[in-house]
Amino acid sequence: MEGVPAQREREAGREGALAREHPTGASLVSDQGRTTIAPEAVAKIAGVAARQISGVHDFGTSAARMFGALKGKLGVDEITRGIAVEVGERQAAVDIALVVEYGVAIPDLASAARRNVIDSVEHMCGLEVTEVNIAVDDVHLPEQEQETVGGGEAAPRVK
Repeated sequence: MEGVPAQREREAGREGALAREHPTGASLVSDQGRTTIAPEAVAKIAGVAARQISGVHDFGTSAARMFGALKGKLGVDEITRGIAVEVGERQAAVDIALVVEYGVAIPDLASAARRNVIDSVEHMCGLEVTEVNIAVDDVHLPEQEQETVGGGEAAPRVK
């Protein structure tokens, strides 16, 4: 039978190793089993985290946004549009294509979005985020909202 000090030492060593592997101190792989996190789950977390940053207007390339508008009319959730992730056993990488509001300092916005995505994914998933690449696909102008009426139809030129 093993003594209490030896057992505590072994547990402390194991906990220390886990804390070094994962920012939250928890392990996705243990003696009791394995936890897997789907790329779609990580993409949703990243999308919500990036949306929380002031100045982010939308996600995705113009083609993806157009296709997303059609899907939106069908009631399909588009929270992951413009977000691609790679998920390994212990790490994740995120690519985000976004549209920013006119007048926002893009480097500051990208830095804030990157930090929020990293913090959220690492906290919620226990995965180390190796990189968050942000591509600004477009700038949303205030006039763009005034040019459309109702369901996205062009405003009439003559009244």
